[in-house]
Amino acid sequence: MNKSQSISYDQEAAEDAYWKMKEDIEEVRPKQNYKMTVPFNLFDKGDITKKAVDPHVPGAKLDSDKPRLDLVLGGFSKALLEVGKVGTFGANKYTDNGWRFVDNARERYRSAELRHYFEEARGELVDPESSLYHAAHKAWNALADLELLIKELNKDYEVLP
Repeated sequence: MNKSQSISYDQEAAEDAYWKMKEDIEEVRPKQNYKMTVPFNLFDKGDITKKAVDPHVPGAKLDSDKPRLDLVLGGFSKALLEVGKVGTFGANKYTDNGWRFVDNARERYRSAELRHYFEEARGELVDPESSLYHAAHKAWNALADLELLIKELNKDYEVLP
């Protein structure tokens, strides 16, 4: 086709094609008396809320307002393994879960966290006593401090033995 040729547009043919396509779609659509259900609103780009979910539809799970712990455990698996090694080192050095009963624990864990911070800042990546990363010690002490803070603020919250 060259520039001198033009494309003729047949309005009637276009409308016929549109209506034929629409009829074809209607044939595959569920009938009026059949209600197709999905566990959530497919067009909602935001969070799936309890309002948008029918809890009785297979695949529904009302957990959109709950923490995504898989993002922590999966995303930080190597780091958490190192923090676990610090916890094991402490349990072997002292006693299992003895950290929960230390006097002035929050203050002391913050101080320990800072000591490991400064050792790492000086260029020492591994703690000479435990042979574990200072960063793992910092994280363990931060977690201990946080756990005790939560317990302190929520008197009804019980730290498991």
